[in-house]
Amino acid sequence: MIQLSRVKNGSLIALIALTSALLFGCAANTDPSASSTGAIPAQANAPEMGKTELLWLGQASFRIKTPTGKIIVIDPWLTGGPKTPEPYKSNLSALGKVDLLLVTHAHVDHLGDAPDIAKLNNTVLYGPADMVTPLITLGVLPANLGHRFNKTGAVKPLPGIKVTAVKAEHSSLLVWKNPTTGKNESHPAGEAMGYIIELENGFKIWHMGDTGLFGDMKFVAEHYKPDLVLLPIGGNFTMGPEDAAFALKTWIRPKLAIPMHYNSNPLTTGTAAEFTAAMQGSGIEVMVMKEGQMLTF
Repeated sequence: MIQLSRVKNGSLIALIALTSALLFGCAANTDPSASSTGAIPAQANAPEMGKTELLWLGQASFRIKTPTGKIIVIDPWLTGGPKTPEPYKSNLSALGKVDLLLVTHAHVDHLGDAPDIAKLNNTVLYGPADMVTPLITLGVLPANLGHRFNKTGAVKPLPGIKVTAVKAEHSSLLVWKNPTTGKNESHPAGEAMGYIIELENGFKIWHMGDTGLFGDMKFVAEHYKPDLVLLPIGGNFTMGPEDAAFALKTWIRPKLAIPMHYNSNPLTTGTAAEFTAAMQGSGIEVMVMKEGQMLTF
Protein backbone atom coordinates (compact mmCIF):
# COMPACT_ATOMS: atom_id res chain seq x y z
CA MET A 1 0.00 0.00 0.00
CA ILE A 2 1.33 3.46 -0.85
CA GLN A 3 0.33 6.21 1.56
CA LEU A 4 0.56 9.82 0.41
CA SER A 5 1.15 12.79 2.68
CA ARG A 6 2.17 16.44 2.44
CA VAL A 7 5.40 17.79 3.87
CA LYS A 8 6.44 21.31 4.81
CA ASN A 9 7.73 22.22 1.33
CA GLY A 10 4.39 21.34 -0.23
CA SER A 11 5.80 18.49 -2.30
CA LEU A 12 4.06 15.18 -2.24
CA ILE A 13 6.18 12.44 -0.68
CA ALA A 14 5.17 8.84 -1.18
CA LEU A 15 5.71 6.87 2.02
CA ILE A 16 5.84 3.16 1.54
CA ALA A 17 3.84 1.52 4.33
CA LEU A 18 4.05 -2.07 5.48
CA THR A 19 1.11 -4.14 4.38
CA SER A 20 -1.17 -5.85 6.83
CA ALA A 21 0.27 -9.17 5.67
CA LEU A 22 3.75 -8.10 6.77
CA LEU A 23 2.39 -6.90 10.09
CA PHE A 24 0.78 -10.29 10.56
CA GLY A 25 4.09 -11.93 9.72
CA CYS A 26 5.86 -9.92 12.44
CA ALA A 27 3.27 -11.00 14.94
CA ALA A 28 3.80 -14.63 13.98
CA ASN A 29 6.60 -15.00 16.52
CA THR A 30 3.95 -15.38 19.23
CA ASP A 31 1.99 -17.99 17.32
CA PRO A 32 1.57 -20.98 19.68
CA SER A 33 1.98 -23.27 16.68
CA ALA A 34 5.61 -22.15 16.31
CA SER A 35 8.28 -24.70 17.12
CA SER A 36 9.03 -25.05 20.84
CA THR A 37 12.72 -25.24 19.93
CA GLY A 38 12.72 -21.52 19.31
CA ALA A 39 12.99 -21.74 15.50
CA ILE A 40 12.39 -18.35 13.87
CA PRO A 41 9.40 -18.23 11.52
CA ALA A 42 10.24 -17.61 7.85
CA GLN A 43 8.61 -14.16 7.90
CA ALA A 44 11.17 -12.88 10.37
CA ASN A 45 13.94 -13.48 7.85
CA ALA A 46 12.44 -11.00 5.37
CA PRO A 47 14.67 -7.92 4.82
CA GLU A 48 13.66 -4.83 6.73
CA MET A 49 12.01 -2.27 4.47
CA GLY A 50 13.04 1.35 4.68
CA LYS A 51 12.29 4.30 2.44
CA THR A 52 13.28 4.82 -1.17
CA GLU A 53 15.68 7.71 -1.84
CA LEU A 54 15.90 9.31 -5.28
CA LEU A 55 18.84 11.62 -6.05
CA TRP A 56 18.93 13.59 -9.31
CA LEU A 57 22.47 13.92 -10.66
CA GLY A 58 21.52 15.95 -13.74
CA GLN A 59 20.20 15.18 -17.24
CA ALA A 60 18.84 11.59 -17.06
CA SER A 61 21.12 10.41 -14.27
CA PHE A 62 19.63 9.19 -10.99
CA ARG A 63 20.88 7.37 -7.92
CA ILE A 64 18.23 5.27 -6.19
CA LYS A 65 18.61 3.82 -2.72
CA THR A 66 16.08 1.01 -2.47
CA PRO A 67 14.00 0.04 0.61
CA THR A 68 16.62 -2.57 1.58
CA GLY A 69 19.56 -0.23 1.03
CA LYS A 70 20.71 -1.30 -2.44
CA ILE A 71 22.14 1.39 -4.74
CA ILE A 72 20.89 1.66 -8.33
CA VAL A 73 22.52 4.12 -10.74
CA ILE A 74 20.92 5.02 -14.08
CA ASP A 75 22.53 6.81 -17.07
CA PRO A 76 25.52 8.22 -15.14
CA TRP A 77 26.78 11.19 -17.16
CA LEU A 78 28.71 12.61 -14.23
CA THR A 79 32.29 13.72 -14.88
CA GLY A 80 31.24 15.30 -18.19
CA GLY A 81 27.83 16.55 -17.12
CA PRO A 82 27.67 20.36 -16.87
CA LYS A 83 25.11 20.25 -14.06
CA THR A 84 26.48 17.28 -12.09
CA PRO A 85 26.69 18.30 -8.42
CA GLU A 86 29.82 17.85 -6.37
CA PRO A 87 31.22 15.51 -5.17
CA TYR A 88 29.82 13.22 -7.88
CA LYS A 89 31.37 15.20 -10.72
CA SER A 90 34.92 14.78 -9.46
CA ASN A 91 34.69 11.48 -7.59
CA LEU A 92 32.76 8.48 -8.85
CA SER A 93 33.34 6.74 -5.51
CA ALA A 94 30.95 9.29 -3.96
CA LEU A 95 28.10 7.18 -5.36
CA GLY A 96 28.91 4.50 -2.79
CA LYS A 97 28.94 0.80 -3.63
CA VAL A 98 26.80 0.55 -6.76
CA ASP A 99 24.77 -2.66 -6.75
CA LEU A 100 22.93 -2.20 -10.06
CA LEU A 101 23.95 -0.14 -13.09
CA LEU A 102 21.45 0.62 -15.86
CA VAL A 103 22.07 2.46 -19.14
CA THR A 104 19.23 3.25 -21.55
CA HIS A 105 21.35 3.85 -24.69
CA ALA A 106 24.84 4.71 -25.90
CA HIS A 107 24.73 8.49 -26.33
CA VAL A 108 27.43 10.11 -24.23
CA ASP A 109 25.01 11.95 -21.93
CA HIS A 110 23.60 8.55 -20.88
CA LEU A 111 26.43 6.03 -21.18
CA GLY A 112 28.75 8.62 -19.66
CA ASP A 113 30.85 7.10 -16.88
CA ALA A 114 29.01 3.77 -16.76
CA PRO A 115 31.95 1.57 -17.91
CA ASP A 116 34.22 3.17 -15.31
CA ILE A 117 31.60 2.76 -12.58
CA ALA A 118 31.13 -0.90 -13.55
CA LYS A 119 34.87 -1.57 -13.27
CA LEU A 120 35.25 0.48 -10.08
CA ASN A 121 32.51 -1.50 -8.31
CA ASN A 122 32.90 -4.83 -10.14
CA THR A 123 29.22 -4.32 -10.98
CA VAL A 124 27.44 -5.57 -14.08
CA LEU A 125 26.24 -2.94 -16.56
CA TYR A 126 22.75 -3.81 -17.82
CA GLY A 127 21.72 -2.32 -21.14
CA PRO A 128 20.45 -2.78 -24.69
CA ALA A 129 22.00 -5.87 -26.23
CA ASP A 130 23.49 -4.10 -29.24
CA MET A 131 25.01 -1.41 -27.04
CA VAL A 132 26.66 -3.80 -24.59
CA THR A 133 28.16 -5.93 -27.38
CA PRO A 134 30.32 -3.20 -28.97
CA LEU A 135 31.37 -2.00 -25.52
CA ILE A 136 32.79 -5.48 -24.95
CA THR A 137 34.25 -6.10 -28.41
CA LEU A 138 35.98 -2.69 -28.42
CA GLY A 139 37.47 -3.39 -25.00
CA VAL A 140 35.59 -0.62 -23.21
CA LEU A 141 33.93 -3.07 -20.83
CA PRO A 142 35.06 -6.53 -19.64
CA ALA A 143 32.76 -9.29 -20.88
CA ASN A 144 31.87 -10.39 -17.36
CA LEU A 145 30.58 -6.90 -16.51
CA GLY A 146 28.05 -6.59 -19.33
CA HIS A 147 24.52 -8.00 -19.45
CA ARG A 148 22.60 -7.79 -22.73
CA PHE A 149 18.80 -7.66 -22.84
CA ASN A 150 16.09 -6.14 -24.99
CA LYS A 151 12.59 -4.70 -24.91
CA THR A 152 10.04 -6.66 -22.83
CA GLY A 153 12.97 -8.66 -21.49
CA ALA A 154 13.05 -8.71 -17.69
CA VAL A 155 15.93 -9.34 -15.31
CA LYS A 156 16.09 -9.87 -11.56
CA PRO A 157 19.61 -8.67 -10.79
CA LEU A 158 19.11 -8.31 -7.03
CA PRO A 159 16.83 -10.01 -4.50
CA GLY A 160 13.36 -8.48 -4.70
CA ILE A 161 14.22 -6.13 -7.60
CA LYS A 162 12.96 -6.60 -11.15
CA VAL A 163 13.87 -4.52 -14.19
CA THR A 164 11.89 -4.72 -17.43
CA ALA A 165 13.13 -3.11 -20.62
CA VAL A 166 10.46 -1.18 -22.50
CA LYS A 167 10.31 0.82 -25.69
CA ALA A 168 11.79 4.27 -26.14
CA GLU A 169 11.40 6.15 -29.42
CA HIS A 170 14.97 7.31 -29.92
CA SER A 171 18.32 6.50 -31.56
CA SER A 172 21.58 5.11 -30.17
CA LEU A 173 25.16 5.58 -31.34
CA LEU A 174 28.43 4.77 -29.59
CA VAL A 175 31.28 7.21 -30.13
CA TRP A 176 34.62 5.57 -29.27
CA LYS A 177 38.11 7.03 -29.38
CA ASN A 178 40.36 4.52 -31.09
CA PRO A 179 43.53 4.30 -28.97
CA THR A 180 45.57 3.33 -32.04
CA THR A 181 44.59 6.24 -34.25
CA GLY A 182 43.58 8.71 -31.56
CA LYS A 183 40.44 9.47 -33.58
CA ASN A 184 36.79 9.14 -32.64
CA GLU A 185 34.80 6.40 -34.35
CA SER A 186 31.04 5.99 -34.53
CA HIS A 187 29.61 2.52 -33.92
CA PRO A 188 25.97 1.38 -34.17
CA ALA A 189 24.59 0.69 -30.70
CA GLY A 190 21.19 -0.90 -31.18
CA GLU A 191 17.98 0.73 -30.03
CA ALA A 192 17.32 2.94 -27.04
CA MET A 193 15.19 1.59 -24.19
CA GLY A 194 13.39 2.69 -21.05
CA TYR A 195 13.11 0.71 -17.81
CA ILE A 196 10.37 -0.30 -15.42
CA ILE A 197 12.19 -0.73 -12.10
CA GLU A 198 10.18 -2.62 -9.48
CA LEU A 199 11.63 -2.30 -6.00
CA GLU A 200 11.48 -4.72 -3.08
CA ASN A 201 8.22 -3.25 -1.74
CA GLY A 202 6.45 -3.23 -5.12
CA PHE A 203 6.99 0.47 -5.86
CA LYS A 204 7.54 0.90 -9.63
CA ILE A 205 9.60 3.60 -11.32
CA TRP A 206 9.48 4.12 -15.09
CA HIS A 207 12.69 5.73 -16.29
CA MET A 208 11.78 6.62 -19.85
CA GLY A 209 15.32 7.31 -21.07
CA ASP A 210 15.34 9.55 -24.12
CA THR A 211 12.09 9.26 -25.98
CA GLY A 212 9.68 10.99 -28.28
CA LEU A 213 5.96 10.36 -28.23
CA PHE A 214 4.74 6.88 -29.17
CA GLY A 215 1.27 5.39 -28.78
CA ASP A 216 2.43 2.33 -26.85
CA MET A 217 3.16 4.54 -23.86
CA LYS A 218 -0.46 3.81 -23.06
CA PHE A 219 0.16 0.05 -23.24
CA VAL A 220 3.29 0.26 -21.07
CA ALA A 221 1.41 2.26 -18.44
CA GLU A 222 -1.60 -0.04 -18.41
CA HIS A 223 0.47 -3.23 -18.36
CA TYR A 224 3.21 -2.32 -15.87
CA LYS A 225 1.35 0.33 -13.81
CA PRO A 226 4.27 2.56 -12.76
CA ASP A 227 3.84 4.67 -9.62
CA LEU A 228 6.50 7.23 -10.56
CA VAL A 229 7.52 8.33 -14.06
CA LEU A 230 10.84 10.04 -14.86
CA LEU A 231 10.40 11.60 -18.30
CA PRO A 232 12.38 13.88 -20.62
CA ILE A 233 11.03 17.36 -21.36
CA GLY A 234 13.94 19.18 -23.03
CA GLY A 235 12.81 18.87 -26.63
CA ASN A 236 14.93 18.66 -29.80
CA PHE A 237 16.20 15.14 -29.05
CA THR A 238 13.19 14.04 -26.96
CA MET A 239 9.71 15.13 -26.01
CA GLY A 240 9.34 18.79 -25.18
CA PRO A 241 7.22 20.09 -22.27
CA GLU A 242 3.91 20.03 -24.13
CA ASP A 243 4.36 16.54 -25.60
CA ALA A 244 5.55 15.18 -22.24
CA ALA A 245 2.48 16.65 -20.55
CA PHE A 246 0.24 15.20 -23.26
CA ALA A 247 1.71 11.72 -22.72
CA LEU A 248 1.20 11.90 -18.96
CA LYS A 249 -2.34 13.29 -19.07
CA THR A 250 -3.63 11.21 -21.98
CA TRP A 251 -1.88 7.84 -21.85
CA ILE A 252 0.11 7.27 -18.68
CA ARG A 253 -1.76 8.93 -15.79
CA PRO A 254 0.69 8.02 -13.00
CA LYS A 255 0.47 9.16 -9.39
CA LEU A 256 3.78 11.02 -9.59
CA ALA A 257 5.99 12.47 -12.33
CA ILE A 258 9.46 14.06 -12.33
CA PRO A 259 10.83 15.89 -15.40
CA MET A 260 14.42 15.23 -16.53
CA HIS A 261 16.70 15.71 -19.54
CA TYR A 262 16.58 19.49 -19.63
CA ASN A 263 18.74 22.38 -18.39
CA SER A 264 22.02 20.68 -19.42
CA ASN A 265 22.26 21.29 -23.18
CA PRO A 266 21.59 24.53 -25.10
CA LEU A 267 19.75 22.51 -27.76
CA THR A 268 17.19 21.23 -25.22
CA THR A 269 15.33 24.42 -24.45
CA GLY A 270 12.26 22.99 -22.70
CA THR A 271 11.82 24.22 -19.15
CA ALA A 272 10.25 22.93 -15.97
CA ALA A 273 8.02 26.02 -15.87
CA GLU A 274 6.60 25.19 -19.30
CA PHE A 275 6.05 21.60 -18.26
CA THR A 276 4.28 22.40 -15.00
CA ALA A 277 2.08 24.92 -16.79
CA ALA A 278 1.11 22.26 -19.34
CA MET A 279 0.27 19.88 -16.49
CA GLN A 280 -2.16 22.24 -14.76
CA GLY A 281 -5.47 20.59 -13.91
CA SER A 282 -4.21 17.07 -14.62
CA GLY A 283 -4.45 15.80 -11.04
CA ILE A 284 -0.98 14.26 -11.43
CA GLU A 285 1.55 15.33 -8.81
CA VAL A 286 4.59 16.86 -10.52
CA MET A 287 7.83 17.09 -8.54
CA VAL A 288 10.41 19.43 -10.05
CA MET A 289 13.86 18.57 -8.72
CA LYS A 290 17.09 20.50 -8.71
CA GLU A 291 20.37 18.81 -9.56
CA GLY A 292 21.71 17.34 -6.32
CA GLN A 293 18.30 17.24 -4.67
CA MET A 294 17.04 14.07 -3.01
CA LEU A 295 13.42 13.00 -2.56
CA THR A 296 12.24 10.28 -0.21
CA PHE A 297 9.35 7.95 -0.95
